[in-house]
Amino acid sequence: MKSRLLTPIAALGLCFSAVSVVSITGSASMGASTSDWPQWRGPERNGISHESGLLKQWPAEGPKLLWQVNDIGDGYSTPAVVGTRIYVMSNRGFENEFVQALSTQDGKPVWTTRIGNVGSPTDFQYAKARSTPTVDGDFIYALGSDGDLACLETASGKIRWQKNIKKEFDGKPGFWAYAESPLVDGDVVVVTPGGAQATMVALNKKTGAVIWKSAVPGGDIADYASAIVVQAGGRKQYVQFLSKGIVGVDAKTGQFLWRYADVVKGMAQMTTPVARDGYVYGGAYGMGGGLVRLKSDGAGVAAEQVYLTRGLPNSMGGSVLFGDYLYGTAGAGLVAVEFTTGKVKWQAECIGRGSVAYADGLLYLHGENGEIALVEATPEAYREKGRFTPPAQPQRKRLGPYPEKAWTYPAIANGRLYIRDNGTLWAFDIKASR
Repeated sequence: MKSRLLTPIAALGLCFSAVSVVSITGSASMGASTSDWPQWRGPERNGISHESGLLKQWPAEGPKLLWQVNDIGDGYSTPAVVGTRIYVMSNRGFENEFVQALSTQDGKPVWTTRIGNVGSPTDFQYAKARSTPTVDGDFIYALGSDGDLACLETASGKIRWQKNIKKEFDGKPGFWAYAESPLVDGDVVVVTPGGAQATMVALNKKTGAVIWKSAVPGGDIADYASAIVVQAGGRKQYVQFLSKGIVGVDAKTGQFLWRYADVVKGMAQMTTPVARDGYVYGGAYGMGGGLVRLKSDGAGVAAEQVYLTRGLPNSMGGSVLFGDYLYGTAGAGLVAVEFTTGKVKWQAECIGRGSVAYADGLLYLHGENGEIALVEATPEAYREKGRFTPPAQPQRKRLGPYPEKAWTYPAIANGRLYIRDNGTLWAFDIKASR
C-alpha cells in the first residue's frame, strides 16, 4: 500500500532535477554552441538557455510544429541536443534500456545502444528510463535506471567504458531506481551510487577509474536528484540532494562538508538544488522550500538556514533562478519568489504542476497535464504569452487512482523547443524569424 501511495513521485525529477545558476566549470558543453542543450537542464545545468530572438507571443495553436515522432521508446528522459543530433534515453520492456541519437531534421534514429536493464521492474507502471545523457565533446555519459553507467562515442554510440554503480560500489538507489543525470566537470564524471560505502563518486571520464569515493555520514540512499557544482565557503563543492538532505562534498577529495536536513519534508527528494552566491535552495516535495547560506567554518563549511517556507517551488519539475527571482511550480501552480528572502511575489494556477525552463525573458512550462505554456519571467505579475496542448498525446496508464503524467522537462536548442512525453517527441519552431 505504501508504494502505491508514493508512486506518483516515481518519475521523479526525472532525472529531471532542478537547477543551479553557478557556472559548470567542466566540459559538458565543450564543443557545443551556446544555442545547444548538451546536458541535464541545459548549457550550465540550470534550466537557462542563452538564446535570443525567440517568439514573444504564441498563436492560439502554439508555435509551428516541425515534426513529431511516436516510437522513440518509453521513458521520462529529457533530450540533450547538440548540433544536428538529439540524444535521449528510452526503454522497450524491462530488459532493454538504451541511449539513442536522433536527427534534429526529422527525429529519425541515427544509432541506438543498449546499456542495461530497467531498474525496479516490479514497479510496473513507472519503471522506465529516466536520466538525461550528458554530451561532452566526442563522448556521452549516461546512467541507466538500474545503475549502468556508460561512456559512449557521440558519432557511433560505441561504448568506450561501462560499469554498474550499484554493484561496484554497493549502491543504494531509492524505491524507484536511479534517476540521476551524470555531472561532467573537467576530467571528472560525478554520480551518486548511494549507501554507506560510496554515497557519491568521482570517476576519470576517459577511463572510468575511481578518483575518490565519498562516504557521506548517514549513508543516504541516492534518491532522484542530480548533482551541481557550487563555489562557496572558500571551497569548490559538488552539491547533491540525498534522501536525508542536501549535502556538499569537496570537489577535489570527496570530503563531506555540510548537510541541510530540514528541507527533507516530502515523500522523496528529486529536485536538484538551486545555487548562487553562497546560497543553496531546495524544494521539499508537496510542502515548500528552504534556503541556506554557506560560510567558511574553519577547515570546513557551515550551512545556516535563511528560511523554510510552505508554498514555495517544490514540484519535481524544478525551478529556474533568473535575476533575483526563483520561478517554479508548487501545488497551486506557478510561483515567483524573491530568492534570498522567500517572499512570494505572485502565484498563478497556470497549468498546475509542471517542469520549467527559461530563454530570452520567458518561462517555458511543460505541465503534468500535458499542456505547454509561455510566461513572462517577471516578478511584477503573472503574464501568460501562450498556451497549447501538443497534438496526438500519448496514452497514459493508470494504476488505481494514480494516473501517469507528463513529467519530462522542456529542452530549448537552436531556435527549437523539444518536448517529450513517454514515447513521443515533438519539435517546435520558436524562433521569431528565420
